[in-house]
Amino acid sequence: MSLTPRQREILEFIRRFLTERGYAPSLKEIGQAFSLSSSATIHKHLTALESRGALRRRKGKRRFLEIGQAAGPDFVELPLAGTMAAGKPIETLKDGNKISVPAFLAAAGPAYLLRVSGDSMLEEQIRDGDLVVLEPTALPENGAMVVALVQGGATLKRIYWEKGKIRLQPASSKLASLTLPAREVKIQGVVRGLLRKY
Repeated sequence: MSLTPRQREILEFIRRFLTERGYAPSLKEIGQAFSLSSSATIHKHLTALESRGALRRRKGKRRFLEIGQAAGPDFVELPLAGTMAAGKPIETLKDGNKISVPAFLAAAGPAYLLRVSGDSMLEEQIRDGDLVVLEPTALPENGAMVVALVQGGATLKRIYWEKGKIRLQPASSKLASLTLPAREVKIQGVVRGLLRKY
């Protein structure tokens, strides 16, 4: 499968959008992401992706895009870097295990897994024992779900930037947020996916 650099970027944008929001981006959202004002140009890129098997569309359905089989391998192996808290920060553990995950969860580049301990993100449907897929980044968007190193341990929270400080917000009405000077918080990565075994 041969894709142009722009087609790869658009495919990656769609993949990320599907992962983060659970539905496909609109033509307008794709256009805004790539400064494309012409819907004909966007259609041209989507048609090219579809013809190469990287994307599937269903006519007559709004927001119906799926990543196709030809877009890459079905599964990739990611390292399990350890356990971190969804409550109080705890130390991560390097255990060296690898776990196969759907490839679209790690499409953006380097990624790794951490096991969740605690239930402070329960209202985001993240439970004790779940695995989160993380993409390393130092500068996440405001409101992103991140793993941050604070006070010697790793914690899972939503991040909010507030005038030289960072607020780490749990998804539990029973727990208070943690606000610290930005220099005391080291972002380890942004959550891109969730794995759960029943």
